[in-house]
Amino acid sequence: MNTFKTLIEAFQANTKNDRCVTYIEGKDRETVVSYSQLQQRALGLLSQFHTKGLKQGDQLIIFLKNNERFIDIFWACILGGIVPVPVAVGISDEHRAKLFKIFNKLESGYIYTDSDNLQRLEKYAGLQNKQLDYDALLAKTIKHESVENIDLTTQAEVANVDENDIAFIQFSSGSTSDPKGVLLTHKNIITNVNAIALGGGYSDKDITLSWMPLTHDMGLIGFHINMLVWNMNQCIMATDLFSRRPLLWLQKAAEHKATVLCSPNFGYKHYLKSLGDKDPELDLSSIRLIYNGAEPISVDICEQFLSRLEPYGLKRNSMFTVYGLAEATLAVAFPQLDTAYRAVHLDRHKLLMGDKVSLVESNHPDAASFAIEGPAVKDIEIKITDKNNTTLAEDCIGDIQIKGPSVTQGYYLNEQANATALTGDGWLNTGDLGFLHNNELVVTGRTKDIIFANGQNYFPHDLESIAIQNDKLELGKVVVYGVSHPEQQQDELVVFILYRADIEAFPSLANDVAKLINSQAGLQVDTVIPVKRIPKTTSGKVQRRLLADDYLAGEFDEVVYRVAQVDNVEQQPAENLTALQQQILDMVNEVVEERNIRASDNFFEVGISSLTLAEIHARIDDVYPGLIDVVDLFEFQTVEEVCKLIEEKQAAG
Repeated sequence: MNTFKTLIEAFQANTKNDRCVTYIEGKDRETVVSYSQLQQRALGLLSQFHTKGLKQGDQLIIFLKNNERFIDIFWACILGGIVPVPVAVGISDEHRAKLFKIFNKLESGYIYTDSDNLQRLEKYAGLQNKQLDYDALLAKTIKHESVENIDLTTQAEVANVDENDIAFIQFSSGSTSDPKGVLLTHKNIITNVNAIALGGGYSDKDITLSWMPLTHDMGLIGFHINMLVWNMNQCIMATDLFSRRPLLWLQKAAEHKATVLCSPNFGYKHYLKSLGDKDPELDLSSIRLIYNGAEPISVDICEQFLSRLEPYGLKRNSMFTVYGLAEATLAVAFPQLDTAYRAVHLDRHKLLMGDKVSLVESNHPDAASFAIEGPAVKDIEIKITDKNNTTLAEDCIGDIQIKGPSVTQGYYLNEQANATALTGDGWLNTGDLGFLHNNELVVTGRTKDIIFANGQNYFPHDLESIAIQNDKLELGKVVVYGVSHPEQQQDELVVFILYRADIEAFPSLANDVAKLINSQAGLQVDTVIPVKRIPKTTSGKVQRRLLADDYLAGEFDEVVYRVAQVDNVEQQPAENLTALQQQILDMVNEVVEERNIRASDNFFEVGISSLTLAEIHARIDDVYPGLIDVVDLFEFQTVEEVCKLIEEKQAAG
C-alpha cells in the first residue's frame, strides 16, 4: 500500500519512472506520452494559467473532447491547487444547459474550451435567451487555441496543498434539476485508489485500457488517476472512436496485451452487435479483469459476452461485477478476485422496502436476476436501512448507505442535496436499493425509479428485460417507468420504445410488449409510446425521468393520438434523390437496418441514437475521409442536409 497523502505527491513520485499514457485515436493513430513528459506539459500549462489570472483555489471547467489535452489540463490544475471541474461536451442542448448551470454555480470559475465548442455555446445561448450568461462565460474563457503551444521551458511553481483540500469537483448529469457537484479531497481519492488497487490485485506490470469518458468517475479516477498513482502503463481510447468502431476496443486490448478493461452494459452490447458472426483474429488471454459497472448489470449480457469471446482466450473469471458511485470517490464493493461472476435470482413480487428476499431458481417464471457485486472494498462500510434509517438484517431490501474516508463530505454549495444524502450520523444514503447476502452487496435498483403497482415495488430494468424478449427490441431501446399522479393510488405504467419504422406497424408491437409484461410480471401496461430518442447521460445511463416529465407535459400526446388513429395516416410520397443522396441514404439504412429512413427525415425525430450516428459517420468517413466530423451530424440532421454539406466541402477543396 502506498503512503502518498496528496495527488501532487503521487504524481511527482511517479513521473520519475518509465511509465506512460498511450492515447488511441484511430486504428493506426496513437500518441505515447511518458509521465515525465506529462509533468513538463502540466507545469508549462500552469505557468500560462497563472498569466491569465488563475490562482490556487479557483475552479476551471474542462470542456474539451481531446483526451490528451484534457489530461494535460487536469494535472496542471492539480499541481497549481486549481480545482478542475470536468464537464462532458456532449452533443445536445441538455449538455449545454448543464454547462451554463455549473458555470453559474461556481464561486470563482473559469472555463477551458476551444473555438468550435464556443461557437456552439454562443448559438445555444442566442436561441435560449442566455446572451448575458454567455458573455459572462466568455469573459472567463481560456481558449485552447491561445495556449495550443505549451512552453516547456517555463515551469510554474507547484502549490502547497493539504490532504483535506478539494482536489476536484465531479458533477452529476443534472438533466432534471441543478447538477450536483461531488466534492472530492486528495484524501478521498488516494484512499479509494488504494482500495481499488488492493481489490483488483494491481501491480506495476498491469496495463489498462479504457474508452470511458474522462468526465466520468470510472474513466478519470478508475482508469487514469489510479494507474498513475500505482505507476502502471495505461491506454486511453477516445470514447467516440469506440462508438464508431467498437471492434477496435478488443483489437487494441490484444495488441497492447492489456490486463484490465472496463465497460458498462451498453458497451458490451454495442461491441457484440458490431461483432455479429465475425471471426476476428484476437488473443485475449492477457486480460485478467473486465470491470462491469456504472449502470444496473445485465446478467444476460454478461453471459452473452463471455460465451461469445471465450474462444479467443477471454477467461470467465475476468468479468468483475462491481458497484460504485461518485459520492464514494468511485469504488464501494468488489467481488473476490479470480472467481467467476455470480448472480442471485429473486421473486420479483417480493422486492418491497424491508422485505426479506425470496431466492428462486433462475428458470422460475417470476425470477429477476441480479449480479453479486461483492463485499465492501477497504475503508468502506456498507449498511442497509429502512425509511426510518434503521439498519436491516441480511437479505432484507433497503437503502444502501456507505461510510468511510473516501466518501465525500458533501455537494458543492447544495444544502438541499446534502440534507437528502447525508444522514447526520456519518453515513451517506446512495439513493440505491439493495441487500447484503452473505456480507456481499446486491444492488436491485434506484430508489427514485421504483414503480409502485398492485401494492408491489417493481424495478424498471427488470421489466425492460422482460420486454426485450420480443426479438424486435433490445436493451437500451426500451424504457419502463411508473409515472406518478398524486390523485391516484398507484403509478401509471408507461413503456417508451425507440421506434423508427412505419407507425402502422407499431400497435402490433405495443400489444406484444404489453402482453409479455402482463404475463410474466402480472402488471397491466397503461400506455406504450413510440419515441424519437432515448435520453442518456454521456456515460450511457438511461434518463428515464426525462421521458416521464415529457409525458406529463404532453409532449407525446400527438404521437399517442396518431397511434390510435393509425389507419388514417397517409403514406408519404416517394423521393427523387441525387446519386449522392441515394449513396448516403443507403449507408444510413444499412446501419439502422430497417431501411425505411427517408432523405428528408430528421435523424433525431426518427429515433437515431448518438451511437448509431457515430456508426453512420464511420461509413461516410470510409468513402469521404476527413470531409465531415461526427459532430456535424448533430447539426445537419437529415441526409439532404448532410449531402449539401459534403458538396460544399468538396467545392471548397
